[in-house]
Amino acid sequence: MKIIQITDLHIDKENEFPFEIDVRKNFKRILRAARQAKVDHLVVSGDLCYDIGVSEIYIWIKEQLDLCRIPYDIIGGNHDDTVMMAEAFGLQHLLTEDEMFFAKKIGKATCIFLDSAKGFHSDTQLKWLKRQLTNGNESIIIFTHHPPVKAGVPFMDKKHALKNIPDIQKVFSEYRGFLNIYCGHYHVEKSIQVNNILVQITPSCIYQLDQNFDDFKVDHHSIAYRLIDTSSNSIKTTVKYFRGSKK
Repeated sequence: MKIIQITDLHIDKENEFPFEIDVRKNFKRILRAARQAKVDHLVVSGDLCYDIGVSEIYIWIKEQLDLCRIPYDIIGGNHDDTVMMAEAFGLQHLLTEDEMFFAKKIGKATCIFLDSAKGFHSDTQLKWLKRQLTNGNESIIIFTHHPPVKAGVPFMDKKHALKNIPDIQKVFSEYRGFLNIYCGHYHVEKSIQVNNILVQITPSCIYQLDQNFDDFKVDHHSIAYRLIDTSSNSIKTTVKYFRGSKK
């Protein structure tokens, strides 16, 4: 089973080009690459919209994903409106109040999808996650938007990190198996292991940040997806970069 994860699309309204970047063209380029890679599943891990959730943007994104003809799942990021997004994609059945979190099998892999659109995980969501991880010891894949760790990227760690990292790390630490966590939000490529969790931060589809700068600074405008291969008894992952599109 091959899964492609893309994240931080930051799609704006038609004929709008944030940072002079053609974000819609970037998204279409990534989807073409996904089709060419002949993957089995696609996951969009948050920040579908550029700044705030906009219904017409979600509808356009859904049209592009449906045209791609690859089964997919989505979760929200801090620039999304989870309820609006769920309504646009016909996923209201996955809502718990104003959050969307769920678990499913993708091939033989157990996958958990979390919602950090508020910048934190609610008590309701954490209690649900704890139930999902009770009495198990298998290797599990988790998709979320915010990394559940500090990642050594000064600007993001200081100003935009997940607000309740200790709470979710406590839930993870009580699990007897290994957790493979794939996220975005930081606009960098990074891997961090803490005890039984391996956090893989996937680069964005708009720009990548300078990991060594204390303030906001764009490092480069390449875009990327992450390929996750669960075909054997191991999980193999790699990041594929592409040239980004300017206006």
